[in-house]
Formats: sequence, structure tokens, C-alpha cells
Amino acid sequence: MQNWYHIIPKNTGLSTYVWIIFCVLPFFFIFRSSSMYEMLFGVLMTLIFFLAYRLSFMSNSRLTYLWVSIEMAISLVMTVLFGYIYFALFLAFFIGNIKHLGGFLSLYIVHLATTLIAITTTFIYQIESLFPNLPFIIIAVIGVILLPFTIRYRNQQHKLEGELEDANERISQLMVIEERERIARDLHDTLGQKLSMIGLKSDLANKLITAKPEKAMQEVDDIRTTARTALKEVREMVSNMRGTKLEDELVRVQQIIEAAEMTFEYEGDPHLKNTPLLVENVLSMCLKEAATNIVKHSGATKCRVVINPLPTEILIIVEDDGKGIPASVEPFQGHGLQGMRERLEFVNGTLEIESDNGTILRLHVPNIIKNKEKEGPA
Repeated sequence: MQNWYHIIPKNTGLSTYVWIIFCVLPFFFIFRSSSMYEMLFGVLMTLIFFLAYRLSFMSNSRLTYLWVSIEMAISLVMTVLFGYIYFALFLAFFIGNIKHLGGFLSLYIVHLATTLIAITTTFIYQIESLFPNLPFIIIAVIGVILLPFTIRYRNQQHKLEGELEDANERISQLMVIEERERIARDLHDTLGQKLSMIGLKSDLANKLITAKPEKAMQEVDDIRTTARTALKEVREMVSNMRGTKLEDELVRVQQIIEAAEMTFEYEGDPHLKNTPLLVENVLSMCLKEAATNIVKHSGATKCRVVINPLPTEILIIVEDDGKGIPASVEPFQGHGLQGMRERLEFVNGTLEIESDNGTILRLHVPNIIKNKEKEGPA
């Protein structure tokens, strides 16, 4: 539910100034009455309505339905006595915020029925006062019909977006856990066996050092060789951890996109040949950042990745069918795009952005061409 001070509804498609007019306008209808008692009664009903409206937002129990019932009664009285129908719009907004489907449908039907009955009754007995406002009354009735469903849909959409963001964070955490487990397995497989062998050979060399010195020296040489092999494997493993292969990152990107219930497509070969690990790592980080932006900000339903190794450069295209980047927003401000451009510039690459019915990112990185020296005649 909204906070108590949200008397003026937001995100309904109507300007705040329109809602302010709806708050002030009942006094105009009330003060047209000729009787002082009617004016005092109308002002009292208006104040009670906004008090109940405030309390309905504050309550999270069955008292909410009591306050809504009071508001409906006041809205009917104001419509019949003074021809003021616009309190029904406030009620329509509040009903759209009710989470329970049964309560939402019950109040929606009751509110719509009572509003139509009140308008019909008022037209029968006070057609002269309502007929000049007929266009505004029709608009108000349309609002009573559509506004609750609009507000309910937007609330559900915001809820799903929040759940999607939580799911993405959970996926990121699981990926970190999986990576830690993989590192632990690699360390165990790489070092466990060799350290055990070093321990056994050390014990054996210690036993043979006096009885068979030559055999003990052979065991020491084996220990040295095993230690060097283990050190080499650890260095290779650490080197692989420092850089991410593009083909591995593409798999993770596909998992993220599909977890966000989007369609993922890609073309090209992610196996880059003769590409330095640093360049491939930069491309992998940029691809990961682009996919994160699509999930969090684009509102897209499809993501397409094209990997095109050209003779002079490596071109990666990341395309989505989302809402794009607003024209009023500087493209390289926010959403990690500035960081992507800086990473690419570090390897002499460039980043191009096109935003029209979606967003297209083009990542250009020049190829490093190695010329082989021609062998001369012997």
C-alpha cells in the first residue's frame, strides 16, 4: 500500500495538477448550495472523505474495507446532493492498490455499480445541473472502469521487476559460489596428489639417506621435479583465472538472459584464434556488462549477439528490442557504458551505440597481425 500522505495519486496518467483540482473542486460544488446547512454538511463530508482516504492507506487489516465503505457512501452523497462525482476517481485509484484479488474484484464491482446508480439517479432528478458537465462525467466513468486495472497492472509489473532483480542477484551469487567450488576442485586436483607424493617421497628419502644415499638422492630429485611440475600447473591455473574466455562468458550471458525470460540468439564463432588473452578478457567483460544492462534497464524480450572475427578487427554486436536509450540522456553516462568504452580504448578498441527501437552496441577491437619472417636460402 501507499503511505498515508499519498492523498494525490501518482503514476495514473493524470497530472498532479489535475488531482489538486479534484481535491479543491468539491468546495465549488458545495458553495453553489443556497442553504448554509447544506454547505456545512458538504464541507464536513469532504473532510471526512479525505480522513477516511488517509486511514485506508494506513490500515493493513479488515479496517481498510470499513474506510472504503465510508468513502463510497460519501462519494454517493456528494454525487446525489451536489453533483460532484470525482471522489469516485480517488476510490478507483485506491481499489487498484488492493493486492488480494477477491477484495479487489468485490470492491471494483460494488464501486462501479454504486457510481453508475448515483449518476443515473442524479441525471433523473438534477439533469439541469449535470448536463453541462456531461463530457467530464463520461471521462470520470471511464476512469472508474479502467483506472483500478491500470494501477493493479502497474503494481504487479513493479513487483515482477523487483523479483527479477532479486533473481539476477541470486544468479550472480550462485555463479560466484560455483566459481569458488571450481577453484577448490582445481586446487585439490592439481596440488593434492602431488603434495601427497612429495610427502611420501620425503619420508622415503629420510629413511634411505643413511642406508642408500644414492637412492635417497634419486628420491630428492623426484621431489624437486614433482614440485616444479606442481608450481607450473598452479601458475597455469592462476593465469586462466585472470582471464575469461569469450566462449565461457557467452555461456554465462545466455544463462542470465534466459533466466530473465528473454530469448537469446547468437551468431558466429566464439573461439577466437591468435587473440591475446588480455583482449579476449576485455571483450568478455564488455559482453557481460552489456547483458547486465539489457536485463536491468532495457525491458527487452530478445537479445542477439553476433561475433564476427574480421581480417582487420574483431566485431561483436549486442542487440536488444527494448525501449532504447532516451534522447535526453547522454549515451555514455550511466549503465556502465563509459566503463566499457574505457576498457576497449585500453586495447585500442571502440564502442558504437545505436538506439532506435531497441539498442545496438558494436564493439570493435583491431586484430594483432603477426608477420612471419621468410626464411632465406641456406
